[in-house]
Amino acid sequence: MLKELFGTDKPIIGVIHLLPLPGSPRYGGELETVMLRAEQEATSLASGGAHGIIVENFFDAPFVKNRVDTATACALTLAVKRIAAICDLPIGVNVLRNDGLTAVAVAATSGAQFIRVNVLSGAMVTDQGLIEGEAHELHMYRRALSAQNSVRILADVMVKHASPLGQDNDIAQAAKDTVLRGLADGVVVSGTATGSPPNWEDLDKVRKALPETPILIGSGTSAENCSGLLAIADGVIVASSLKRKGDVQNPIDVEKVRQLVKAIQG
Repeated sequence: MLKELFGTDKPIIGVIHLLPLPGSPRYGGELETVMLRAEQEATSLASGGAHGIIVENFFDAPFVKNRVDTATACALTLAVKRIAAICDLPIGVNVLRNDGLTAVAVAATSGAQFIRVNVLSGAMVTDQGLIEGEAHELHMYRRALSAQNSVRILADVMVKHASPLGQDNDIAQAAKDTVLRGLADGVVVSGTATGSPPNWEDLDKVRKALPETPILIGSGTSAENCSGLLAIADGVIVASSLKRKGDVQNPIDVEKVRQLVKAIQG
């Protein structure tokens, strides 16, 4: 699936953290400013050698746990279209905190090829409260939009900034459920927070549980640790280590993208 989508077996997917969007508490009223920065970061990722881009409303915190505002969905769609107009990399959508239905709607209407869903199955306790997976609803909606063959679903396992409900911390079983019961096309394994790499033991458990499923690293990848991570995983979704001066608030630095690509390609 990764080779078909990204043209490589070990893709580097850069994340564009959109500035606050309409419908979020910190939106500043200047949508064009949001779009221009998104275009700038897309150019940095493409010029630096990334294989894909994922667009997310990262700066919309505090997030709603389910459906985002209609204006947010519209702005996300516009951002994807603006990025696609200047860049031919595959584009994905992640609607935080866990609005997979809006993500697939944005993808299906804008031409994006994949989405990321933080909680596809199971239930997680988060700073937004209890978030429950909506795998059935998501798959039915994707079918209703005739996007079941054009929009892939990447789903987190034990997503960051969250804890599983109850005492079951079996990440291997959660990974199996996400794919075999939630029907994810690939899974994402992260650390405990943004910029934090995954636990090596957890990553190895997921690999053994899903030997044929694409596994992507969802946080904490850097030029220093990428070789070790990709000895187990199949690709990376990366943002924090690519930012100017290492500050997540800053735009992506094209030189940092190049350094990561060089480190991964050896």
